[in-house]
Amino acid sequence: MAIDPKQVAGCLDECQEHLTMELLPFWLDRCRDDENGGFITHFDKDGNDSGEDEKSMLAQMRTIYTMASAHRAGYGGGRCGEYAAHGVDFVIEKMWDDEYGGFYWTTDRKGNVAIDKKILYGLSFAIYALSEYTIATGDTRGQEYAENVFDLVKKHCADTMYGGYFEMFERNWDLCGPGSGGGDRKTLDVHMHLMEAFTTLYECTGKGIHRRTLVEDIDLLIKRILHPEYATGIPQFWADWRVAPQIKFDIVWGWDRFAEGGQKVNAEDNTSAGHNVEFAWLLAHATDIMGAGWDDYKDVIKKATDHGMTNGIDPEYGGVYTEGPHAGGVYDMEKEFWQQAEVMIGMLEAALRFGPEKYWPAYENVHRFVFDKMINHPVGEWWPLLSRQGEPIWTHMSHSWKVNYHTVRCMVQCIKRLEKLLEKI
Repeated sequence: MAIDPKQVAGCLDECQEHLTMELLPFWLDRCRDDENGGFITHFDKDGNDSGEDEKSMLAQMRTIYTMASAHRAGYGGGRCGEYAAHGVDFVIEKMWDDEYGGFYWTTDRKGNVAIDKKILYGLSFAIYALSEYTIATGDTRGQEYAENVFDLVKKHCADTMYGGYFEMFERNWDLCGPGSGGGDRKTLDVHMHLMEAFTTLYECTGKGIHRRTLVEDIDLLIKRILHPEYATGIPQFWADWRVAPQIKFDIVWGWDRFAEGGQKVNAEDNTSAGHNVEFAWLLAHATDIMGAGWDDYKDVIKKATDHGMTNGIDPEYGGVYTEGPHAGGVYDMEKEFWQQAEVMIGMLEAALRFGPEKYWPAYENVHRFVFDKMINHPVGEWWPLLSRQGEPIWTHMSHSWKVNYHTVRCMVQCIKRLEKLLEKI
C-alpha cells in the first residue's frame, strides 16, 4: 500500500502547530512558580491554577524532563532550558534528603516536606529527567544527582535474591509494609520506566555500569514481566515474580482508573495497549542508544506493538482503549490521554522499523482522534479521560499525575519520526 506523502506532511504540520502554538505555550505561560521555586502543576479545565498546595516529586521531575527535552529538540528559544534549570534548583534545594539521600515524594508549594517516603516510580523519573537535563543544557548538576539516585537505587532497592527492584520505602530506605504498603510487590510500571531512565542515564554518562544495568532490566522485562505467550505487560508481581492481583497502594501514581475497594476488576488478567506499545518503542530506542540489541529484541518489539495495535485501537471511533485481557479483546473502552500519546509514537516507530503498510493507518487513526477529540484546543493541553466516543469524563488539564511528560514528549517524538517517514517515502 502506497503512503500518501501529503497525508504524512499534513499530520506533521498539525503536530508542529500544536506543539509550538498550543502545548508548549500552555506550560510556558503557567507552570513557573517564581514565588516559591519549581513548578505549579495543578490546572483546571480552563487552564487556571486550581490551587492544590502540593508539589509532587513526580510532577516536578516530569516537568524538568519536558522542558529539557523540548530545549534539546530546539524548541522554546532558550526558555525551556531556563525553566528546566529553575526546576532543578527547586528539587535539589527542597526535595533532596541530605540525611538519607534520595528525593522526597511530596512537598507543599513552598517546599516543606509533606510525604517523606522514597518511591522508586518517582526516583526513576528523577534519573530520567536529570540525565536529560544535563544532555540538553550541559549543567553537570543533573548528571551528579542522577548518578546519586542510581547508586541509592542499586544499594537499597535491588532484590539480590530474585532480581529486579523493590519499590516502596520509608524515608530511611526501610522497606514499606506488605499489601497496600507495597513493600511486597514489583510492577511493570516501575521496571519499564527504569528502562527509559537507565537508557538516558547511559546516554548521558557512557558508563559501563549504567549500560549493564539497562541490559539487566531489559532482560528482566522480557523474561519475567511480559506474558510468555502474548508479550503483553503483566501489571503486578510478588517479590519472587509470581503474578499478583493488581491492588491499590497507599502511595499511588496515576491512580484514577481503579474501582472502589482497592483491587481491580479482572485483577489477574489485564494489560494496557498503551504500556505494551510504550515498552516496545522505548526498547527500540534503547537499542539505538546502546548501538546494539536490535536483532535480539526486534521480534518481541514487533509482537508487543502488534498486540497493542490489534487490541487497543478502536476501529469505529478512533483512539486507544484503556485495557483488556492478555489473549486479546477489551475490557475498558474509555480513552485515557497517555495511551493515545504512547501509541502514536509507537505506531510511527513501527512504520519506520517494519514498514508503514499497516502501522501508518493505525497512526492516522489515533492522530485523528487526538486532534479532533483529545486536545482541548482553546486551552492547549489534552483532556485526561474521554468516553469511547470522545466526550470528556474528567476535565482537569493537569495535576500531580497528569502533567506534560506524555503530551509534549508525544509531539516532540512524533515530529522526529514523521520527518523521517517523509524522507523515506
